[in-house]
Amino acid sequence: MKFLVPQTYLFGLIGLLSIVAILVGRQLIRVRQDEVKLINLEKENTDSSKEASKLYELASVQLRKRLYPQATSTLQKALKLLTEEPKEATALIENALGFSLAAQDEFQSAIKHYQLAIKAKSDYPVALNNLAFAQIKLKKKEEAYKAYKQVLEIDPENKTAKKQIKMLEAGNIDSSLNQKDEKGF
Repeated sequence: MKFLVPQTYLFGLIGLLSIVAILVGRQLIRVRQDEVKLINLEKENTDSSKEASKLYELASVQLRKRLYPQATSTLQKALKLLTEEPKEATALIENALGFSLAAQDEFQSAIKHYQLAIKAKSDYPVALNNLAFAQIKLKKKEEAYKAYKQVLEIDPENKTAKKQIKMLEAGNIDSSLNQKDEKGF
């Protein structure tokens, strides 16, 4: 009976440390995979590629690594190369470009690209959420509210839109601006 409390404490501590080690290990593996992918794409000279898909792949890694100016440049090159790709490809690239610009606080330009993404694919809730977020940042709350309502028409269970609509209705939206719920690209 004397050793029950210390043993329980020790096992709990070992369990907690094991969970932390697993989480840190997973994050290290993800970061390393992104770095290896970025290096391989750069070795392939993807930057001067003639394929929009390769450029999008490079830009996606750049966005995950928070290399926003490089990602913006890469995505602009990818847009120039789009010719006969499906509208979904245009929407993905436009949304990613908008996300990259928004990350650099260029919200007006980001809105333009989110709108182009929505024009290419009207039922694109991620682009609509991103558009609404950028509109809020520019103090266009009524437009943001409409965009979030449009998201709920497409995806009634969208947690981001539900949360932001509640915040807009309560007038507490300014306090939530620093918290992004989803990765926008």
